[in-house]
Amino acid sequence: MVKLPLGAMSDHLSIERRGSVAILTMDDGKVNALSTSLIKELSQAISTAEADPTTTAVVLVGREGKFSAGFDLGVMQSGDFAAIVNLVTDGGELVHQLYSCSVPVIAACDGHALAAGALILLGCDVRIGTEGACKIGLNEAAIGMVLPRWAITIAQDRLARTHLQRCLATARLTDARGAMEAGFIDRVVPADELLSTALAEAEQMSNIQRDAYAGTIEIVRAEALNAMRDQISHDRASVA
Repeated sequence: MVKLPLGAMSDHLSIERRGSVAILTMDDGKVNALSTSLIKELSQAISTAEADPTTTAVVLVGREGKFSAGFDLGVMQSGDFAAIVNLVTDGGELVHQLYSCSVPVIAACDGHALAAGALILLGCDVRIGTEGACKIGLNEAAIGMVLPRWAITIAQDRLARTHLQRCLATARLTDARGAMEAGFIDRVVPADELLSTALAEAEQMSNIQRDAYAGTIEIVRAEALNAMRDQISHDRASVA
């Protein structure tokens, strides 16, 4: 039996166990940028949760006011094409892993979720947001970037069709209630109820048999997951 490790994994990610639920908390003290190391640590934690038969759900939490502002700008603005592609592809593999995870993943989004941060939300099963000022969405087009194909694929699978053009082509950012209309968020609660609501969702999902859950999402999400895998592999090969 694989046991989920407890306590801090690094300066940026900590793991806590409450009953059968694993809580992964991202906090780099800044904007929770998705660096290569944080992506790797998140991926390892999710894999460990899947391998542990006593884990029934994962809750992914950001720091207060900032779920994640996206990929590490130090890499994204470096001018190193291979490093940029590799980082973005690492992120694609993480989003794919979340979307194909054999246990439910609940996101507790307290604040901003931009670019890759919003893509992480799309990979989670249930997304809880908070009331108040924040920005959520895919702002790549506004900063001169084209979303990778895998990102468009999951956006098409999860966002409301009536919001796709505004969310993708015109880089529309909204607060949590607007994000709920678009499909980034499923429910909005007061900030002081965020974690308790996410844990309640996780507890409710603990009644679902893991094999049945995994088999169902494998069927329901097969087309999107297969397309994402091929698109991620293509991007990785472009800088091999």
